[in-house]
Amino acid sequence: MAGPSYGPQVLDHYLHPRHVGSFDPQDPRVGTALVGSPALGQVLKLQIRVQGSSIESACFRAFGCGAAIAAGSLAADWLQGRSLDQALDIRSQDIVQALDLPPAKLHCALLAQDAIRAVVADYAHKRS
Repeated sequence: MAGPSYGPQVLDHYLHPRHVGSFDPQDPRVGTALVGSPALGQVLKLQIRVQGSSIESACFRAFGCGAAIAAGSLAADWLQGRSLDQALDIRSQDIVQALDLPPAKLHCALLAQDAIRAVVADYAHKRS
């Protein structure tokens, strides 16, 4: 990877991403978010499947730099087992800190935060 030097957490999630995949967006238990911009080279698709009052599982697909992929992987990992309210408590600063992102890559954590907000909103909209 060219560009900024990444720490071990970014490299781990980039080289061994967790929860890559997708769910059926027509499933009423599934929320889907697609955030970012192909023109800017960063796109994150995040999905959750909810069972009862908690997120049973999460998955993602990312197009972009290593930090964007790592942020998507970490977000999907963190969402599993949380309630929707707990999911909304995840902030970009938490992702930055956990991955030890360099300042030039803070937007990748914001992308993941936006995806979390959008996926919860999509699921809530499906349920209303």
